[in-house]
Amino acid sequence: MIVGITGGIGSGKSAVTTRFEQLGITVVDADLAARVVVEPGSAALTAIAERHGISILLEDGHLDRAALRKIVFADEAERLWLEQLTHPLIGREIREQLDAASSAYAILASPLLLESSQKDLTDFIVVVDVPEALQLSRTISRDDNDEAQVKRIMAAQMAREDRLAKADFVIDNSGSLEELDDAVKALHEEILGRIDTQFS
Repeated sequence: MIVGITGGIGSGKSAVTTRFEQLGITVVDADLAARVVVEPGSAALTAIAERHGISILLEDGHLDRAALRKIVFADEAERLWLEQLTHPLIGREIREQLDAASSAYAILASPLLLESSQKDLTDFIVVVDVPEALQLSRTISRDDNDEAQVKRIMAAQMAREDRLAKADFVIDNSGSLEELDDAVKALHEEILGRIDTQFS
């Protein structure tokens, strides 16, 4: 069984998936898969550098993700070009990692889960949710981005109400860490119960 976890930027998906990993569950992170497909020497990174120039690379040859983020969230055409290049590669990497998972179930964590075909890989969807004002303040302090850029990123993602409407489960991450611990443990038990029911 594959559980999809998503949420808007700054909602705390990583805090949730870390807790699942502590429970022994394999987490496949689409953001990490996205880094793999643009590693130095990859065809995707070569194509990005050819399009935007070598200034898009860091001194060590890795992609300057912050610089690319500024470009693609300021220009819709550039964002679509990048998605067409990388999404098939990311999808293949994700499927390979999910196939290798050996825990009771696996988690696919992705900010674009519901906006992409990645959702078709999952059996049900968990949305990590916080109010938009909290998304904004957390992301500004975490990533050292200005407010305008964070708002552009949020606008490019699925609207909060639409994301919640597609959820099978919602984890409210606007409370304390202890409350988040309890929510994750309860969901873990719920998933194990579903698996037992499905295969009994």
